[in-house]
Amino acid sequence: MSKQAFQKVFTNLTSITKATCTVQAENVANEEMALVDGKPAQVVKLVGDQVTLQIFKGTSGVSTNSEVVFLGKSPTLKVGDELIGRFFDAYGDPIDGGEPVEGKEIEIGGPAVNPVRRKQPSELIATGIAGIDLNNTLVTGQKIPFFADPDQPYNQVMADVALRAEVDKIILGGMGMLYDDFLYYKETFDAAGALDKIICFMNTTDDSAIERVLIPDMCLTAAEYFATVKNEKVLVLLTDMTLYADALSIVSNRMDQIPTKDFMPGSLYSDLAKIYEKAVQFPEGGSITIVAVTTLSGGDITHAIPDNTGYITEGQLFLRTDTDVLKVIVDPFRSLSRLKQLVIGKKTREDHPQVMNACIRLFSDAANAKTKLENGFDLTDYDKRSLDFAKDYSTNILAIDINIVVDEMLDRCWELFAKYFGKHEVGLKQELVDKYWKA
Repeated sequence: MSKQAFQKVFTNLTSITKATCTVQAENVANEEMALVDGKPAQVVKLVGDQVTLQIFKGTSGVSTNSEVVFLGKSPTLKVGDELIGRFFDAYGDPIDGGEPVEGKEIEIGGPAVNPVRRKQPSELIATGIAGIDLNNTLVTGQKIPFFADPDQPYNQVMADVALRAEVDKIILGGMGMLYDDFLYYKETFDAAGALDKIICFMNTTDDSAIERVLIPDMCLTAAEYFATVKNEKVLVLLTDMTLYADALSIVSNRMDQIPTKDFMPGSLYSDLAKIYEKAVQFPEGGSITIVAVTTLSGGDITHAIPDNTGYITEGQLFLRTDTDVLKVIVDPFRSLSRLKQLVIGKKTREDHPQVMNACIRLFSDAANAKTKLENGFDLTDYDKRSLDFAKDYSTNILAIDINIVVDEMLDRCWELFAKYFGKHEVGLKQELVDKYWKA
């Protein structure tokens, strides 16, 4: 070993895989950063003096006598207002042609906020998407995923949420993103003039898959700065957490760890929880809300990634194509926000809970009528009206391309009630019918 400017340098590599290497070293910390032949790497395992590192750009060209330089610190991000409107890679380096950020250097991946510093979430986050705002309202400090098949337009939905959400800062983390999707986000934000509140950390398909594991922590370190120092409402959008988990499994498998369900590492639950538990509402007013995309394989909700995600998060948002109107909607049956009761009817209009429940019940009646029709049974007049209601409801309220405020969503629902049903059929409180029914 030799020392160069307080850096620890070793050259005795004992094993090399496609994603990791092991070196005999001492006085090294877990998660410490290093350079292996100049390639960024991080300590992932310590057994005596055997130190295993994941090499983010792969081990091509690395040999047993390669130089390993330990940097004496975990991955860091320089935080400050200069982050705003910028695009960065997984290491926090600019990819938009701008200058590097000057600011306070913070280690990423720190612990979640102490529970005694947390406040019960109570503030509405409006997105303009009725499938969210009307049926599955978001609350500051919440953590919730989109579950979607890979062919669903989840990037479009995430961009729309970023542009419409009533928050102070949006931090977008892209993992394994197609370059065209990266350009879509960049051009969409630029065209909307929204770069003054958006920060992006991107890993594309052209980048190393292993680098994806850094993206969520980079996003959340920036989020914590704006939420705690600036007391701002921060919305963190992460896509795609399935590709993040795949990157974890690559490293795990190369370390010969025994995989668990669906070839995922045994640490998957804690790895995901470490990210999602950063969602928080602070008493001082700042907050971090996390909305993530988890793509499904053939709609399989039992896969280890969505299965573990469901245990950690506070609901889920399902995207699906309504085959009757050929529009993508947030599925009202399979979606759930477990915190919506904290704001609906309190931070929104008094009729919100009743209208939401009535719409779901009538939409369910339409699904039953469709099943009757498909099985050759005759439809009643009510069945036919419920089917017409469902098509109108999907087209003009639930479709993700509809951008309206919550009060307008509620008014439209009242219009649909009056258009297709009698007052006695919708099951709403009489005082609300007297006040809001659209004659």
